[in-house]
Amino acid sequence: MKFPGSVLVSLVLFVAETAAALCLSGAYRAAGDRMWQWLTLLFALLPCALVQLSLVFIHRDVSRDRPLVLLLHLLQLGPLVRCVEVFYIYFHAGRVEEPYVSITKKRQMPKDGYSEEIEKEVGQAEGKLCTHRSAFSRASVIQAFLGSAPQLTLQLYICVLQQEITAARSIFMVLSLLSIVYGALRCNILAIKIKYDDYDVSVKPAAYLCIFLWRSFEIATRVTVLVLFSSVLQIWILPVVLVNFFGFFFYPWILFWQSKSPFPENIEKALSRVGTTIVLCLLTFLYAGINMFCWSAVQVKLNDPDLINKSQNWYRLTVYYILRFIENAFLLLMWYIYKTDIYLYVCAPLLVLQLLISYCMAVLFMLVFYQFCHPCKKLFSSSISEGLLSCFTFLCFICKPAKSTTLTKKAEVKSPENTDEAWSSSKTIDSQKGNLHQSVSSNA
Repeated sequence: MKFPGSVLVSLVLFVAETAAALCLSGAYRAAGDRMWQWLTLLFALLPCALVQLSLVFIHRDVSRDRPLVLLLHLLQLGPLVRCVEVFYIYFHAGRVEEPYVSITKKRQMPKDGYSEEIEKEVGQAEGKLCTHRSAFSRASVIQAFLGSAPQLTLQLYICVLQQEITAARSIFMVLSLLSIVYGALRCNILAIKIKYDDYDVSVKPAAYLCIFLWRSFEIATRVTVLVLFSSVLQIWILPVVLVNFFGFFFYPWILFWQSKSPFPENIEKALSRVGTTIVLCLLTFLYAGINMFCWSAVQVKLNDPDLINKSQNWYRLTVYYILRFIENAFLLLMWYIYKTDIYLYVCAPLLVLQLLISYCMAVLFMLVFYQFCHPCKKLFSSSISEGLLSCFTFLCFICKPAKSTTLTKKAEVKSPENTDEAWSSSKTIDSQKGNLHQSVSSNA
């Protein structure tokens, strides 16, 4: 039985970030910055409430007689109770013989083209720990992209405006960045385990390192670009954020309406149609929040029973990173044009170059992960290098047909003239040969 380290890491980040947010909001109140105080509290307490709802929903506490647990969730102490329960189950597992076990069948990664199926006995304790790990993973994603990401953007924006980085604010920003990167890492692992549920997936440390570096460069660059742009064009940051957010929010719904599939009813039996709609809206809300800052490894598909698209779409991944790179470059260009006296002692061209290189580094580590470190790369129908090559070929194919057709038309137009010229030239050569022969014979 694996040690529940992911649960402990999620709890530590959750408690540390919440405590730092409360301390920093108190400092803003003492300094008289009421607006920064309330925004800091909002971005701290809203994800806390959503984390409690997700834990209650996954463990189905509403339908069970557990009033004390529900009360602790109302007091925002749900993750602490769940962590204590996890370690109680872990340290007491194996002491008492379990009345029954369930048998799961998993396939191993294919070796030499063959994949063996292995049966494994899963006891009640291990099943409960698996449920807790899954719940904390989803809670970490919610905490990261609905709380930590807006919080990091806000605190960095305050640092730019006040031209000062205090110790409390720097610690808080480091915690927020770690929370976002960890949430993105858990999102990647969740996507792998959902897509390849039939296989026994084991993630190696090199894969964790690649994901960590990939997400760190990507998220840090994205947050910095948004803050720089909003510091000089405060009004125009609103349409940029709204277009990004609502574009990703409505994209799964548009695909669902185009598929003309029936409304999903198998999410939770206790939920009504209205409750199912609310859950789906919250899911797409989280999906939009993730894609605002980084690539969402989990692609929402509402007409699928698991609500997840399990196919590997290299084309969508390529289009996302190309468009995001263009958007970041455009926002940096606008910042460079309209930068104010705040950035008087900042080397603007060097900063722009560093940010663009950082985003390219994120793409590089992403390519390394999918090409070499992905735990299920043997199951890919095509590698990421082949997929990207086909994507670029498809994108460049739009310009090629027009050129080829014009060249063939020109060849068709010029070919009769060339044949006539060749025929006439051959006639002149024959006539010259005949005259030469006659002159030679007459001289003889």
